[in-house]
Amino acid sequence: MNANTRDALAEIRREASDIYNRLHSIEEDTIFVETVAKSYPDLPLLPNLRCGAWYTNPDIATAVPAYFKSTDGHFSNWSFNLRRPNLHLLPLIAERNGIVLVDSTRAGKKISDALSKTVPIWCAVVNRAIRIRYPRRKQLAGTTILSAQEHAQIALRIDKWADDLSKSSYDVPNLARPLRPLWITPATSNFPDVDALSCFPIICVSASKQISDGLERRSGGFSYIQGSADDHEAWGMGLTPDLFWRFHDELLTTPRSRLPGLISTLVTTSAARPGRQATCISKSGGRLLLCANGDVADEDPACAHLIVTTSDAECTSLNPSTSVLVLKAQAGKKGQHHFLSTVLPQSIAFIRTCLSKDQRICVSCDSGNDIAAGIVLVALQLFFGEDGEYCGEKKQQVVNKKTLHTRLEWIISDRPEVNPSRSTLKRINEFLLTPQTVIS
Repeated sequence: MNANTRDALAEIRREASDIYNRLHSIEEDTIFVETVAKSYPDLPLLPNLRCGAWYTNPDIATAVPAYFKSTDGHFSNWSFNLRRPNLHLLPLIAERNGIVLVDSTRAGKKISDALSKTVPIWCAVVNRAIRIRYPRRKQLAGTTILSAQEHAQIALRIDKWADDLSKSSYDVPNLARPLRPLWITPATSNFPDVDALSCFPIICVSASKQISDGLERRSGGFSYIQGSADDHEAWGMGLTPDLFWRFHDELLTTPRSRLPGLISTLVTTSAARPGRQATCISKSGGRLLLCANGDVADEDPACAHLIVTTSDAECTSLNPSTSVLVLKAQAGKKGQHHFLSTVLPQSIAFIRTCLSKDQRICVSCDSGNDIAAGIVLVALQLFFGEDGEYCGEKKQQVVNKKTLHTRLEWIISDRPEVNPSRSTLKRINEFLLTPQTVIS
């Protein structure tokens, strides 16, 4: 590689990491997304998290996000993951007659694997599972933008995935019409007409323009970067989609030289927006709740709180009369052992006591979706029967792969973003079934 080539590549990398370029590229793409949204005024606009949230203005988007992962569509790794079933979208789809789903992808592709593969797989599996549960349902031929070979390989797996979904504990509603994916990119000249369709359209919008080198200079004084919002931890300086939209105009009118300073100030001084309410786990009869630490609220003095935190700072201002247990989580391999040997035993002892006193318990962690979800999973396994009735410890519960998966499905049904890490699930296995591992 000669010096000129090295210098050119270094310049491309510098421009690609420049946050001014990133934000203005995102803004260019949001204009396209809003054009699509205006073309389908009756359909709700949804971000596919995490990337899609940068491109969907919360003033016009629904508060219901989607969780389709590109990894579930990667070649030879195709999957319908029962831990990410996205079934919470079905009532909205049925009510509004479809959705507009927004995502983006970096250079090299026109459409992300999440939109081009994971979503079509999801549509096909849900359609097939509904036919299994409600046999009179008619079949709809699927649509695809894949090669014939890849489409054929995926098609061979649909029946198995649909059978797994139909046999799960999830509620799969009998939709009046089947789901059908459609695709729109900035290169689309004519948007699909959905009015005459005999299906629910899942309009997959790839927000970013496909650029040959992933970077293209604009007359407005910035370099356009395809899929700018992807992997924002690497370039965002702590900026999040929420902060981007809250301070949208200020961020986009600030000169390049002053932008890093503004972002630093916003990240360190902007108060978080009021959080969401704790998620009530319906299969526990409302006795177990789950949330992020930032969403812990003192709304019910009779509700106990179990808070697992990685922070040394004071994490709660709850009423002193409220039953509260605060446990410190640790990072790394030591943290995994600490979770198994300390956090889980103390958590379960606290939950056991609270449940025996007919108290509700809200379990929280930093995200509300990993450690806290794992603790709730163990509590559901130990203290609640197959129908979700509270049994205490009067009846020894059967613990195996199926019972744990079923209870995890109960949690995901109420809180779709729940995603316990592999290490969390392994520690739960050890806690309940040492030495056998039953969840992977």
